[in-house]
Amino acid sequence: MDKILEIIKQEKQRQAEQLQMIPSENYASEEVMKAVGSHLMNKYAEGYPKKRYYQGNVNVDKVESLARKRVLQAFGLNGKQWGANVQPHSGCEANVAVYNAMLKIGDKIMGMYLPDGGHLSHGWQMPGRKITMVSKIYKVGFYHVNRQSRVFDYDQIEKQAVKFKPKMIICGGTAVPRDINYQRLGEIAEKIGAYYLADIAHEAGLIAAGVLKSPFPYADMVSFTTHKTFRGPRGAVIIGKKKYMDRINFSVFPGLQGGPHIHSIAGIAIAAKEVQTKAFKEYAKQVVKNARVLAEEFNQAGLDVVSGGTDKHLVLIDLRKQSLSGWVVAWALEKAGIIVNRNTVPYDTGSPYYPSGLRLGTPALTSRGMKAKEMKQIAKWINMVVEHVKKEKLPKDPAARRKFTKSFRRRIVRDEFLRKMRVEVTVFARKYSVPGI
Repeated sequence: MDKILEIIKQEKQRQAEQLQMIPSENYASEEVMKAVGSHLMNKYAEGYPKKRYYQGNVNVDKVESLARKRVLQAFGLNGKQWGANVQPHSGCEANVAVYNAMLKIGDKIMGMYLPDGGHLSHGWQMPGRKITMVSKIYKVGFYHVNRQSRVFDYDQIEKQAVKFKPKMIICGGTAVPRDINYQRLGEIAEKIGAYYLADIAHEAGLIAAGVLKSPFPYADMVSFTTHKTFRGPRGAVIIGKKKYMDRINFSVFPGLQGGPHIHSIAGIAIAAKEVQTKAFKEYAKQVVKNARVLAEEFNQAGLDVVSGGTDKHLVLIDLRKQSLSGWVVAWALEKAGIIVNRNTVPYDTGSPYYPSGLRLGTPALTSRGMKAKEMKQIAKWINMVVEHVKKEKLPKDPAARRKFTKSFRRRIVRDEFLRKMRVEVTVFARKYSVPGI
């Protein structure tokens, strides 16, 4: 067996034996995986259906056209009023394609502040340092959550927008546990004459299932990735008002990308059909129920759950009351077989690499059939790990921190408490099948 195939086999085993709780990850169905691994990957198809620059596209045209149709159907949208582009390779490319289509160099954009739950592709920059390409092209302003409630104050956002006068307002909650008021943001954008882009990368499946509020018809454009709650392959979609779609399509190709990944688009088409089933709608409801159970268990254990709870698929924990770093807890949890990610929290005092929080989600666990009972057990394990490492304080001094992190990584490999928990977690996880495996 080729070494790569052996590594894939190992990854298959890891996914079956660990508890996947990163909110942006999920398990695609066997049908989606078959499409993505199909003969469609052999076809190059620059352009759009019936407007290709290559020959031999009779079948891939059908695939892409069906994907567009199904994506609109998933959100209950009329094809006469809305259009869909299913070619973006990822969420970042989708957002940049929208900016490229609708804005001029130097225009102002306003999005969520990254530590408050925003995304890099919304123009992240730091004082004196432009981090992303977007921040180098456009003038960026950010809006924040309220310091006390840690949720968005839309009156304050409106005041800021009136003063800043952006050409585009962006929302997108990569670490926002509460539902977003799309209607209010749309009204703010309309008031100042700005475009409104709703990035629903995390929430797409939940919105399509009717569990969360919808950005339609308040947004001018909506972007999302297809591998999170949408439970499809890696890829992205842009949905826009019909009057903007020619500009958006031209921006994706030839503006930013070459040939589309037709095999991934086929997977998106299958996922978009699955999203419309009764089974998926029940799944989406359970995702939110499970996340709320986790939040309540953490609250009862004395952890600081950002905003006090969740409306979605994710829970954000602020560990500053425990004087702990998310880096420490995330690595300890991995050794116990529980996979989460360290994350910044609102008004974080840590660095992006050593943030003060943890971000946990329920999409993948729910895809394996887990419900409230299982969430309580998982929360118990997580609380035990937090308590176990409470004395592991990450030094602020860079030299001392480097020494600590190396030592900590070595020590947790031999940690008997984490080893025993890993065995328990593995036995537990094997009881729940993984879609596609």
